[in-house]
Amino acid sequence: MIITNILNLPEPIVAAVMREHTYKPKQYSVTALLKGPGQVILERRHDNEIEQDVSEMIWAIFGTAVHNVLEQAQETKNQLKENKLVIELANGYKLSGIFDLYDDETGTVTDYKTASVNKVLFNDWADYRKQTLIYCWMLRQIGFDAHRGEIMAMLKDQSKAKALQGGNYPQHPVYRISWDFTDTDFAEIEGWIKQRVEDLSDCELMDDADLPSCTPEERWHKDDTYAIMKKGRKSAVKLFKTEGDARAYFDNMMLDDKHSIVKREGADNRCDNYCNVNKWCPYYRSKHAECCDNQCDAETTEQ
Repeated sequence: MIITNILNLPEPIVAAVMREHTYKPKQYSVTALLKGPGQVILERRHDNEIEQDVSEMIWAIFGTAVHNVLEQAQETKNQLKENKLVIELANGYKLSGIFDLYDDETGTVTDYKTASVNKVLFNDWADYRKQTLIYCWMLRQIGFDAHRGEIMAMLKDQSKAKALQGGNYPQHPVYRISWDFTDTDFAEIEGWIKQRVEDLSDCELMDDADLPSCTPEERWHKDDTYAIMKKGRKSAVKLFKTEGDARAYFDNMMLDDKHSIVKREGADNRCDNYCNVNKWCPYYRSKHAECCDNQCDAETTEQ
């Protein structure tokens, strides 16, 4: 990866984000499995061409700092901390993962995360739940009775003032959530891991242009919506998923000409704003064909 520093940030900050990383053939991490297979292959294939600015990696520094501080705490005799697991899979593939803490007495895998309050407000824990479930599955492969996942989320944007307003806003900057896993959960995740590795194996043989698109969930996709707007008001009077529903409401309420229906275009938030390999992605390139073609022309001219 090529690290840039467009804001000319101090050297200690730059050094904090620099890290050596080498991809091993046929070995994938748990975090890689949670991404779309096409994205994972592109990240490996174009690793030496990917550019990312230091300013975009600031929160990663905070996350690393949290891990480093907690890592200093002494383990008890029933705990494993910051241990790397490598599990053998079929056809020579391996799955690797580093969990933050495992308590053998309670069978709990705990992972520390820096997160936004939106995780709490929208109950958006599916990815973290699956990650701790996979860690538990991995530990069970080597003889541990891991059966519970826990996330300790450090909410980087929690506000005391907003907390005073009540509702479901988190009251503290630390939020804890856990799940108890069943035999059914472990059977399902084992099947999912097997299928995911098979998908990655297939993708390894594909050209960039033939790689499968990420799913809407993996792209953090939001559908088009239709807003009833009123002149002089910034927020929507009401929001609908379909134009038909918006039109029906407009007609039924006999709204005047101060009101209108405005289409709000959906978006693939991760794909558009947070993916560092979208310039090679066939889905992104087809969605933004004109922009990508101009970028390619510019790069060709520079060469």
